[in-house]
Amino acid sequence: MRDGINIAKLGIPAVALVTEEFWPQGDFVAKSLGMPDVPRVQLPHPVAGTGTENMKAIAARVAPMVIEALEGVSG
Repeated sequence: MRDGINIAKLGIPAVALVTEEFWPQGDFVAKSLGMPDVPRVQLPHPVAGTGTENMKAIAARVAPMVIEALEGVSG
């Protein structure tokens, strides 16, 4: 979250990737840093350590959501 917010504050389009486990923490961080509406995409938890094929499947599923978030399209 912090990286996405810091990049967005520089005026660079950014989307934070946050797993479902940490989504509430992401809400808190975004609000506390003054960017409650920073674009985010939710990933399943965990992602790391779930194998290459699973990570590819997750990437394929969320890539369109990342593009939509960058374009300002609400899901």
